[in-house]
Amino acid sequence: MGDLGRGLLLLCDHASNAIPPEYGNLGLPSKHLEQHIAYDIGAAAVTRACASSLGVPALLTTFSRLLIDPNRGLDDPTLIVTVSDGTLVPGNAHVNASEIERRVRRFYEPYNAAIAATLDGFAGAGVVPAILSIHSMTPAMQGVIRPWHASVLWDADPRLAMPLLAALRSEPDLIVGDNEDYGDALRGDTLDRHAAPRGLAAAVLELRQDDLVGREIKAAAWGRHLASLVAPILEDPGLRIPQRYRSRAGVAASKR
Repeated sequence: MGDLGRGLLLLCDHASNAIPPEYGNLGLPSKHLEQHIAYDIGAAAVTRACASSLGVPALLTTFSRLLIDPNRGLDDPTLIVTVSDGTLVPGNAHVNASEIERRVRRFYEPYNAAIAATLDGFAGAGVVPAILSIHSMTPAMQGVIRPWHASVLWDADPRLAMPLLAALRSEPDLIVGDNEDYGDALRGDTLDRHAAPRGLAAAVLELRQDDLVGREIKAAAWGRHLASLVAPILEDPGLRIPQRYRSRAGVAASKR
């Protein structure tokens, strides 16, 4: 579980590319399940290594985002995608309301509940945690090159995002984006559902797959390095006081 007293919870919304056999790979060739449309490449290894180095709890999904995306609100049209970065997902093309509800109950709700239960555990221990959600991003999306090696996504609460941006920007070889290229809101996403209502400091970290975390050994090394960047931030007592912030925008951009 990790030490709740450290005051940090790590999340990895797109950790796995697993699809149960009865879904038949959603009609996709196996090679597509190794690509970014199925999961965030390297993010799980980063999360596990960072959690181990810091001694903090981490929650990682065990299913592919192609089944259902836990980093979306239930009313988000991309909750279950029919086309992902130009790839048609045949098994999602004719999903009806009952199948959506089935996937919500089987995949989405247990992850949601695990986050809520862990945060309740922090509260029971008298600890106010920060939440860092770890993702990875493609070097290009829809033909547009992304120059950033890392990007910090956040909405209105700067307490974790600003020092994390500063720490990353102190690395001489990194190009670091501030909400690049997603906009400035996380409405309906995991942090909006769990951190914002509790007034918890939170941010999303995106790491580029090709340069930083495309291979597991590099991803694990980056996770350990990330721990060294995050550890001093956790010493800020301001992270331990629940705060309410008004969202800067109403609708989040679609993320990848």
